[in-house]
Amino acid sequence: METIVTGGAGFIGSCLIAKLNSEGINDIIVVDRIGKSDSWKNLSGKKINDYLDIDVLPEYLKRKKPGLILHMGACSATTETDTSYLMENNYRYTRMLAEYSAANKVHFLYASSGATYGDGAFGYSDANEVSKKLAPLNAYGYSKQLFDLFAIRTGLDRKITGFKFFNVFGPNEYHKGDMRSVIAKAFPSILAGEKMKLFKSYLKDYKDGEQKRDFVYIKDAVEMVWYFVEHPEKKGIFNIGTGKARSWNDLATAMFTAAGRKQQIEYIAMPESLRDKYQYFTQADVSKLQKSGCAHKCMELEESVKDYASYLAAGRYI
Repeated sequence: METIVTGGAGFIGSCLIAKLNSEGINDIIVVDRIGKSDSWKNLSGKKINDYLDIDVLPEYLKRKKPGLILHMGACSATTETDTSYLMENNYRYTRMLAEYSAANKVHFLYASSGATYGDGAFGYSDANEVSKKLAPLNAYGYSKQLFDLFAIRTGLDRKITGFKFFNVFGPNEYHKGDMRSVIAKAFPSILAGEKMKLFKSYLKDYKDGEQKRDFVYIKDAVEMVWYFVEHPEKKGIFNIGTGKARSWNDLATAMFTAAGRKQQIEYIAMPESLRDKYQYFTQADVSKLQKSGCAHKCMELEESVKDYASYLAAGRYI
């Protein structure tokens, strides 16, 4: 049966297609809206059956029933200010696909986000009772949170599987512009012998560059999602992260090491517009993930940065 991958030309979606292909799954329908983006390059060399614009999919589903829907498509810009667009694209579209899948017994997996956790005041547990309390810091996070809440409130979460992705980085994110990871943005300048710029800290508990994130490599994220593709009986909303927060200074050190360059860091002022929305610490609680039976062991940050550097230096895709 067909597999539909929404956002299939995007970062996570295209890497999932590569995984599907490696497992012998080629009957794939890519759903996206590439427009003038270079994201089409993420599909080059992939084995797929067809491509549909996102507006065409609802009509297509009236005629064809897929076996699996991997809904990775969304506006992922944390700086997007058109909330109406985010609500339609991230909340309403996800709800439509989820309700269709539940009604037709289609295996449905979707992307939520670590952005739903806001400032982390309630911790980073993916337990439903915690999810109900969360207060995202931006409209993107809210659009993701709204669907998670809908799924929990209606019991839909017992029929589908969602993923709160933390800070995913790796090949195939090249088209994302300002939403690329810091690694993708800074690596060329580091190779050129330039300094790496990191934000200063505005909280006394954190020194400059010691703000921490749960950085998760795309190859690890894909393997964790694949576990749930293989185990359709596992339902609910799960964190996708390493479970180990690392500092921006750690990341910088790993990047300079991978580039074979002397470490040079410059701490710069954070834009005023970001200061009240900035997360100083994120770390996925992966206990629920592990309890589900997913035993994937993530690469250490240094190992994953070194691997990604080989892609960046050669301009390679997954």
